[in-house]
Amino acid sequence: MSKSLVIVESPAKAKTISKILGKGYVVRASAGHIRDLPTKEIGVDIAKGFIPKYVIIPDKEEVVKELQNSAKGVDQVLLAPDPDREGEAIAWHLAHILQLPPEKMKRIQFNEITKEAVQFAVNNPREINQNRVDAQQARRVLDRLVGYKLSPLLWKKIKRGLSAGRVQSVSVRLICDREQEIQAFQSKEYWTLAAQFVKDKQKRAFEAELGRLHDKKPEIDNQQAMDEVLASLKGVTEYKVSSIKTKDRKQEPQFPFITSSLQREASTALNFSVKRTMIAAQQLYEGIELGSEGPIGLITYMRTDSTRIAESAQDTAAEYIEAQYGKQYLPKTRRLGKTAKGGQDAHEAIRPAEIVRTPEDLKPFLSSDQYRLYRLIWQRFVSSQMSAAILAIQTIEICGNLKAKKDPLFRLSSTQTKFDGYQRVYLEAREEDSTEEEEKKQQVPILEEGEVVDLKELLPKQHFTQPPSRYSEATLVKVMEELGIGRPSTYAPTIATIQDRGYVKKEGRMLQPTELGMGVNAQLVQHFPNIVDTDFTANMETQLDEVEKGGRPWGELLASFYEPFLKTLETATEEMDRILIVTKYLCAQCGLPMLQKSSKYGNFLGCSGYPECKHTHPLTPQNEPAPKERPVPGEVCSQCGHEPMIAKYGRFGEYLKCSECAHNQPILKKVGLECPVCHKGQIVERKGRRGLFYGCSEYSSKDPNSCNFVLWSKPIQKPCPECASILVFKPLKRGDMVQCSNKECGFKAPAGEFDPSLVGQEEAS
Repeated sequence: MSKSLVIVESPAKAKTISKILGKGYVVRASAGHIRDLPTKEIGVDIAKGFIPKYVIIPDKEEVVKELQNSAKGVDQVLLAPDPDREGEAIAWHLAHILQLPPEKMKRIQFNEITKEAVQFAVNNPREINQNRVDAQQARRVLDRLVGYKLSPLLWKKIKRGLSAGRVQSVSVRLICDREQEIQAFQSKEYWTLAAQFVKDKQKRAFEAELGRLHDKKPEIDNQQAMDEVLASLKGVTEYKVSSIKTKDRKQEPQFPFITSSLQREASTALNFSVKRTMIAAQQLYEGIELGSEGPIGLITYMRTDSTRIAESAQDTAAEYIEAQYGKQYLPKTRRLGKTAKGGQDAHEAIRPAEIVRTPEDLKPFLSSDQYRLYRLIWQRFVSSQMSAAILAIQTIEICGNLKAKKDPLFRLSSTQTKFDGYQRVYLEAREEDSTEEEEKKQQVPILEEGEVVDLKELLPKQHFTQPPSRYSEATLVKVMEELGIGRPSTYAPTIATIQDRGYVKKEGRMLQPTELGMGVNAQLVQHFPNIVDTDFTANMETQLDEVEKGGRPWGELLASFYEPFLKTLETATEEMDRILIVTKYLCAQCGLPMLQKSSKYGNFLGCSGYPECKHTHPLTPQNEPAPKERPVPGEVCSQCGHEPMIAKYGRFGEYLKCSECAHNQPILKKVGLECPVCHKGQIVERKGRRGLFYGCSEYSSKDPNSCNFVLWSKPIQKPCPECASILVFKPLKRGDMVQCSNKECGFKAPAGEFDPSLVGQEEAS
């Protein structure tokens, strides 16, 4: 019997595909890239045409050995990383590492991990697409050239540890430019006037907005202008309904999700960060354990810029919609998808792999995040294949009897749904989040033209124009997509990088540039305008697409970029002044502004009066001033018993120091529970190689007789109802649970039923 080795990227995907293929196939995972450019050198031979020098990633050596051993006893190797440029490059690197003859090694790809898609791919292998590989190599080398050449300059002129990159630096510029718009914004005053009317002396009033006065649209800029309007309306003795017009309007459904629209919608509807969205989407794509069925891939590939849908998926959706909702919910013609600006159209839109797997059917097998995201994807796709909604828009005009023929004129509009169409599914997707919006809709009584209505009250309202809002992660992704900056696979890591580097911080859900971000951006805009120019960056993405299509050699692309970049770098090295990042903090000793500086131990604040004033203050990893030294009541030194100890800040964060014997000990975060073993200590949060865990505060590594009680899951405040032991929170794929920490007890309960506030939390370790 012939035997084949299938190599995928992730272990989760390997498990799902292994179940699908069965006997005769060995499925292994590379766990992402196995080769890359070296970390301690540029790794590119520029003189020989930008030849990259790849090395095996240090922690992947064991993986490589395992793959080489697995490839020895098989008849063929099928390379099955993700269906994008990165996946194609991984397949190419694997082919070089395994060194098998071409006839024994083929590339396969699939857009969804279903039995039909995987088996079709296995039966239709192909060669590695070298153009796609070259496009990925060009991007990797391009980013390495920018990073390794530009970052040292930033270290020299600003501070150590900084980095720059084509996409990340443009993203920072977008955020900084928006901040400058906000700071330069000058608010303007304006007023609006609404009138409350009643029909037939009824108690319930309805409102209409002033739309015309003295035969023109009113522009009310201040209180005086509003007073003049109100004075002129005192002469109106009667208001009549002058016009009632109703027209139907079609409202078409939105296309299925692409990567950027999924990230935006998950942010708005579910309050998910971009990273959280992509983690859950990756899990849904790679496969979820569905009881006796085993692992099943639930959605199509989630990194895409195309709303195109396979004809077979449209056929299945049409059958499902007709069966569930009726033939009237099917559109007469199917909608054709489209591709985002500069997109590659390499994949379908994001959709359920099988539409018949409804969110409610899968809910028992999914975590909270997985369920909520799958429901969003499922409803968006189903609604996209349904008929348009028909809305009846009614516009009512109410006129007074001033000298002008129809003056003053108040106008109101109302909307009624004549046929819900796709909203039958779409509204269900937002039913839980849109009740407040529904409550705001006013009830308008049935009116007739010529009917007199009574004025109850005039409602003048003052407004001020607002500055543009800061970008959220979702709106930043939208702008990046519109400008053609980056690609679906780069949005999430780019946003994470600019926050990790300290260029941007989150204030609530909004992204705000730090002093460091503003300072670095100003220098890049001045000395490297191309690197942070949105049009230049978008054009570079287009040129990379040309490499993928075989229209341009990748070495030629790199040469056209590198030569002018090198000249700009040389000029900037000579002309760029050393930049001091002035913070809003003042020196505690002399009162001068503090500067943000760095050393091999991290960032810190240093007085701008140096060397006369040498005062410094440490910064946290978030570039906030570290807490000041202070006594902590109730904290007793474990060595000499002195109380209180002093909280200080060091390289690894806050710690406690004894003022008597100089003993140091960590600050322990108590969870409010007594240790059930020794009854002396408190349960506290601890950190270990596996992450967070919980243990007794009396434990000491130096005392073998100390209490060593531990919990590997987060404890909650309520005791077990059966044995009174500590309950712990367990997020599971089949639903979040709480269970007893006493193994002999065995008590379990759904987290939502036991304590609704626990649902959606994450495990500590």
